[in-house]
Amino acid sequence: MYWYNALVMSVQYQITGSAASEIAASIESGVRSGQLAPGRTLPPVRKLAADLGVAAGTVASAYRRLRERGVVETGGRAGTFIRQRSAFTPTGTLTVPTGVLDLVSGEPDPELLPDLAALKPRVDIVHGNYRDGGPCPDLLDLARDRFAADGVHGELTVTSGALDAFERGLAARLEPGDTVAVEEPTWSNGRDLLLSAGYQVTPVAIDGEGPLPDELEAALAAGAKAFILTSRGQNPTGAAVTAERAAALRAVVARHRGVFVIEDDHWAELSQIPLHFVADAADRWMFVRSTSKPYGPDLRTALVAADPDTKARVQGRMAIGHGWVSCILQHFVIAAWTDEVVEEHVATAGRVYAERQGALREALAARGIEAWGRAGLNLWVPVADETAAVVALRDNGFAVAPGRAYSFHGHQGIRISTSRLDPGRADAVADAVAQASGPASPTI
Repeated sequence: MYWYNALVMSVQYQITGSAASEIAASIESGVRSGQLAPGRTLPPVRKLAADLGVAAGTVASAYRRLRERGVVETGGRAGTFIRQRSAFTPTGTLTVPTGVLDLVSGEPDPELLPDLAALKPRVDIVHGNYRDGGPCPDLLDLARDRFAADGVHGELTVTSGALDAFERGLAARLEPGDTVAVEEPTWSNGRDLLLSAGYQVTPVAIDGEGPLPDELEAALAAGAKAFILTSRGQNPTGAAVTAERAAALRAVVARHRGVFVIEDDHWAELSQIPLHFVADAADRWMFVRSTSKPYGPDLRTALVAADPDTKARVQGRMAIGHGWVSCILQHFVIAAWTDEVVEEHVATAGRVYAERQGALREALAARGIEAWGRAGLNLWVPVADETAAVVALRDNGFAVAPGRAYSFHGHQGIRISTSRLDPGRADAVADAVAQASGPASPTI
């Protein structure tokens, strides 16, 4: 991706090994060092086998292991290539060229985050200990009331952010090699976590109203053991689950009650759209609400509601490993949730984000371009050639993300982050998108 700092890559990197495990380890070493950079195409199976003097099946097995671990992916005739991100991939530093507007980062606007330093006098900063560390009862009481207002009930605990909750929940319910159904296009960090943990991943197509029920039915019927969906502000599309879609999804889940459902509601306090809850249609479920988007990513705190057994497994495993989420961080969340100034600040931020996203969505619609996005920080625009669109937009002064990083099937699209977009510039961005994008169906 052009906006990342270039990684040094030796075109002469030599893959070595005589066994599948050795070949896979050699490729992983190249990825870690940056000599096999993201997007680099690996040699065809038969060519590498001939170069190494091994059977083609040995190389195929090595590539399969790497694919299962999320290090490589296969693109049909495009061959096998290094994924843009994996547990072994150096990510570089996000940079946007001078004079180019950042519509790619997808981060909350720092200007719209509350001033946590102002909360310090109200935060109970004391030294925790191994005996008493764990979820703070006052935080759980506040979360219970907030969740209940949205129709969410269950046993509560605290994790170090949403991905920590996903990883612990899946480890409590699944085995490596089990299949997890996820949204398509999907949040790349979550997908890469699943792959690096050894899970198989199957896509469930979505539209602007959330996952498609028929797609979910097919994935669960084919053996998926878990399903992860986003309530509102889905990344990368900005989709939000409607009441009608939630009812249809709940009906599908009810026919497969053994499935483990994780629902991500990261946009909660910022949302201008009500929650339509899905997860508890299953017997085993988890509902995750992180504090990152409204209060700041560095809080590293998420509140989790779950069925009693899942909650006990997640909290119990944390107790004998990671231990607990810092009580200092938990008390910052308590202070933020009980401060009227912060509450109004977050409410204002939610309205501003909605205005920014809505301005671009409406400007695109006026030019005949359909874009998904009813909540969150992003819009998704299907295009005929995403590489050409990304480059053309860059040349016009706008940096956007190509859709390939979020898609299993390589559907062409661009993700436009509206988190810092001045509504006054929406028309200019829409004009540039109209010039850069070719005809494409909005249906994934």
